[in-house]
Amino acid sequence: MTEAEQTTTGTPAAAAAKGRRRIGVLLAVAAFAYLLDLGSKLVVVAKLEHHDPIEVIGTWLQLEVIRNRGAAFGIGEAMTVVFTVIASAVIVVIARIARKLYSLPWAIALGLLLGGALGNLTDRLFRSPGGFQGGVVDFIAPSGFAVFNLADSAIVCGGFLIVILSFRGLDPDGTVHQD
Repeated sequence: MTEAEQTTTGTPAAAAAKGRRRIGVLLAVAAFAYLLDLGSKLVVVAKLEHHDPIEVIGTWLQLEVIRNRGAAFGIGEAMTVVFTVIASAVIVVIARIARKLYSLPWAIALGLLLGGALGNLTDRLFRSPGGFQGGVVDFIAPSGFAVFNLADSAIVCGGFLIVILSFRGLDPDGTVHQD
């Protein structure tokens, strides 16, 4: 049987190969998001921390380094350990879902979530004061909005994509529900 015939026949070998490809996409997207976030944080901490904000588009968009021990908008600064546990749980849930992952859009969405969660979890584990209580480096500062980072952007984009996929009835295993 040719490779094309195996793919269209739905044999277990074809399904396993299809699943591996989607897990590979998930991991590649996660690695890209994570490394982009990590690299950006290394640069902004080295070049911008303890300096005045840099105006990118006037006062509408600036680069300003802050250490955020809470969640979005600095909410829950005393709950840093809780956010660390939540990020860890998200990673475990994604790993469990990945075992049955046959959908390319879901692989991309989960990869964005995973990369973002790993980016912020790295800060919470290894940035001062460390030990599950580190401050996340945020540096993208739009006027009148919370300061955020690329990990936060990846999480929001991944979450938005998951909402769209769910409304369209597409499951991570590739099945489509018509409601």
